[in-house]
This record gives sequence, C-alpha cells and structure tokens, in this order.
Amino acid sequence: MNPIAPTQPTDHAARPEAAPTTIVLAGATGALGLLIAHYLRQRGATVRALVRPGASTKAEATSLRLQGVSVVEVDFGSVAELTKACQGGTCVVSALSGLREVIVDTQTRLLEAAVAAGVPRFIPSDFSADFTHLPEGSNRNFDFRREFQRRLDKAPIRATSILNGMFMDLLTGQAPVILAGPKRVLYWGSPDQPLDFTTMQNTAEYTAAAALDATTPRYLRVAGDVASIRGLQAAATAATGQPYKLFRAGSLGLLAGMIKVTKTLMPAKDEVFPPWQGMQYLHNMLSGQAKLAEPLDNGRYPEIRWKTVRELLAGRR
Repeated sequence: MNPIAPTQPTDHAARPEAAPTTIVLAGATGALGLLIAHYLRQRGATVRALVRPGASTKAEATSLRLQGVSVVEVDFGSVAELTKACQGGTCVVSALSGLREVIVDTQTRLLEAAVAAGVPRFIPSDFSADFTHLPEGSNRNFDFRREFQRRLDKAPIRATSILNGMFMDLLTGQAPVILAGPKRVLYWGSPDQPLDFTTMQNTAEYTAAAALDATTPRYLRVAGDVASIRGLQAAATAATGQPYKLFRAGSLGLLAGMIKVTKTLMPAKDEVFPPWQGMQYLHNMLSGQAKLAEPLDNGRYPEIRWKTVRELLAGRR
C-alpha cells in the first residue's frame, strides 16, 4: 500500500487567509480537539477554545493554555453566551462528540451563534467516512450528522465538512479487524472492497490547515491510506514480519443480522459508540456505501505527510 498521491496540487501560500486569524474551537479538550488546537498553534493561529463550565481547571485545559490557547468557559445551552464567545472569529471548528443532543442540538446553537457573531466559516464535527449518500437508519451516528448537515446547508455561512474514512488508530485496538493474537484479518463480504483510513493526527493537521484556508469547498475528502482487506493483510504481514491470514466471518447480510441482534440484546442507547454502532460503521465501509469519492483532496496541503497502515502497525510493535 502506498500513501495517496496528491490529486489536487495547490499553491498553499497563494490561498488568501484572514489576518489576524482567530479560530474558535469547540470540543478542544477531546482527543481530536487537542490535536487540532496543537496544529493551529503550529500554523500561528490565535485559538479560542470553548469549554463547558468547570472544564477550564482540568488537565486538558492546562495543556491548551501552555500552547498559547485562550480557554473560555461557556454555557453550550446558551446561544447568547456562545455568540459572545464567537465574536471576532474567522472560523468556528467543532470537534464535539456525542449523541443527538450534541451533534444536532448543541452544534445548532453553535451554528446560530457563529452566524449571529458574523463568523464567515464553519467546520462541523463530521470527521468520518462518507455518510452523505447512506440510507437513513443504516448508521445512527451518521443519521445525526445528516440531520445537522441539513440545518448547516440552510444557514448563511460557508461550511466545510472534512471526511476522512475510519480513524486508522482504531486498527490497533478498538476496531476488531486486524487481530494480533491469532494473526488474522477479520471481515465480512468481499476482501477486495477499498477502505479509507486516516490517523487522528493527520486528520487534525488537515483540519487546522483547512480552518486557515478561506477557499475551502463544501466537502474535503482525505485518506492517509486506501486499502482493501487483502491490503490490510499485506500491511500487517510486512509490519510485523509474521504471516497474517484472512478470516471471512460471513456475508454482509450476516453482519447486518448480527447488528440487529446485538442492538436488541445490548442497546446501550446512551453510549456514543456501543458495540453495534461500531458494527454499523464497519458494515457501511465493507459494503462500499461510505467509500470516499475520488480524486481525494490529500494534495491540497502538500506539506502534510500521510501515515500509512503499515507504518501505524509497525509502530505498535
């Protein structure tokens, strides 16, 4: 597998950027948000992190301050407070994570505040496989994002969603695909369906660049690596020096049935990523329905070096 070659070479220096540039970042204390803040500061941006009341005393907020980030406590239930916090911003970036009350309700208030404050651009917390053409009900968390997408597209603000496939980091633990113990790559359906993977670090680095780029389109689609199940097998074998084999657990229809059973027996409706949610995500990818359209936008910021699955797995040894 090779990193995706640049498909849209662009002169980064030639793109207009607002000066001075203040990025308003919501969800800055989460894993992705912390990384986005880091890369924004690396690029010289002024970063204003919005955190919930009481969160400004936590370790994550301290880390943000040490990087030169301004940490502002705000009631995310108040459009008035959010509007005040967004004043003077050139782009609002949301790295919020949660269920409908966060992805739809809280982000809607943040969107209303951004519009009221005159912020010209908004990057929502999408950061996922391509959910834009999936049927309703095929993935609960994607349904929330589509619901917010409809609101965002009606708002008088320029929006950019960043779609990055699956976070590649999950392959080393949470996503039960590459099984280190038995040296197997688990899958359903076809082993030849191309799949999109991007590390959280690369996603954050790209998001920071996009937040400072006044010319971004409605969607940016990136993947640090595109690999089929066979490609994951080859990457795992090359990275570890040990032969991995394929293990087909069944058809996509069987996986869909397993999702229904798991959801019935363990609904865990208040969890953002219960087991059946991860299974839904995997089904969307293995079916090809959530595949990112090509050409990808990796080459928009040529200074970014994309990490491959093989490199990630080699680093786990």
